[in-house]
Amino acid sequence: LDAELSYVRNGVVNHYALSFNLLIPSETNNLHFSWHAKSKVEYKLGFQVDNPMAMAVPQANISLQGEVPRTLSVFRVELSCTGRLDSEVTVLMQLNLTINSSKNITVLNFKRRKMCYRKLEPEVKSPTSDKNSSKAIYDPVNAAPTTSTRVFYISVGVCCAVIFLVAIILAVLHLHSMKRIELDDSLSDSSSSQGLSQPSTQTTQYLRADTPNNATPVTSYPTLRIEKNDLKSVTLMEAKAKVKDIAISRERITLKDVLQEGTFGRIYHGILIEEKDPSKEKQVFVKTVKDQASEVQVTMMLTESCKLRGLHHRNLLPITHVCIEEGEKPMVLLPYMNWGNLKLFLRQCKLVEANNPQAISQQDLVHMAIQIACGMSYLARREVIHKDLAARNCVIDDALQVKITDNALSRDLFPMDYHCLGDNENRPVRWMALESLVNNEFSSASDVVRF
Repeated sequence: LDAELSYVRNGVVNHYALSFNLLIPSETNNLHFSWHAKSKVEYKLGFQVDNPMAMAVPQANISLQGEVPRTLSVFRVELSCTGRLDSEVTVLMQLNLTINSSKNITVLNFKRRKMCYRKLEPEVKSPTSDKNSSKAIYDPVNAAPTTSTRVFYISVGVCCAVIFLVAIILAVLHLHSMKRIELDDSLSDSSSSQGLSQPSTQTTQYLRADTPNNATPVTSYPTLRIEKNDLKSVTLMEAKAKVKDIAISRERITLKDVLQEGTFGRIYHGILIEEKDPSKEKQVFVKTVKDQASEVQVTMMLTESCKLRGLHHRNLLPITHVCIEEGEKPMVLLPYMNWGNLKLFLRQCKLVEANNPQAISQQDLVHMAIQIACGMSYLARREVIHKDLAARNCVIDDALQVKITDNALSRDLFPMDYHCLGDNENRPVRWMALESLVNNEFSSASDVVRF
């Protein structure tokens, strides 16, 4: 019925409309009624069907007893056939409205008719005494699609479950690995971790180079040129102010052997006395300058020494202390690695390789490279650009653990590795990225080129 049919309007009941017993199409399962009241009106709702076998008792989406809403609202009545038999069902919906007192009751009876039909079910053949007809009860040809369909859905369900479990396992492993990386990154330099892989377990003899830390100082060097960026960066006073929080007294430092020496810089093997317990000592590298070093050169040493300061990773070696007392040459202290500078160590191993081919294996070299890559990966995650990654700026111990350090004094200690292109800047041209050479641009990618 494509029209509006009002049963009650402005408090007046339309008995003529209520007298109609409307036929509902068999495909229609829901009836919608709009209602509202201007004042308080209570209601009770009930249903009755003349053939419960053909139609279930109607259900409404509102409670069977309550108050008529004050605003225009719609409620739904569901008329669902059972599908058990074919029959025309008469439905009675009774709505009792109570206004002000229990005696003032208005009864509204809504009648509807609906045709319900029996649902078609697969025909089940009964067995007979005839052998041929009894064989037709189970037809493998007709049964196969049902069985195969069930197997298909079961297989799909199992596959989905397996994929889901694998995804969960991979996610857990990924989170675990990320936590492990963060834990490794937070380890201090004193950690006993040995890196991603262990050195070769074969019976390889590692020769300790006799002079990697005690190499004969070079007596003549090309003129050292200072980079313009360093000259303009900070003053000596500003450089000292940046490291004031890690400054220590000169009395706690004892200088021993000279490990490397350049035109104005030196690296010593030193001893650091513990502040809380003077009976305890710690071996350290001590970077310092000579008397003839200029203020710019001292500033450069302090500034470049702070490149890795505050970073903690098993493959990094940042500074730990400085000494900047008045009247004393500034000193920069780093934890000691007993095989010293990596470049000098590899050079010495190459010299003795002819006498002992097993001095250092290819696996050990790969292990060293992995450690350097691990340290650079940490720097990249922390958005720190090294700008001068090289073996000369790494150190190694007797367990073949490699650590990246800063490039302070590298231009002075390894002058043959740096060249001037006519712009008054000494650079490690041989392994620099193109954008660094042309545009003076540095990034983690340019560090990878150096590696």
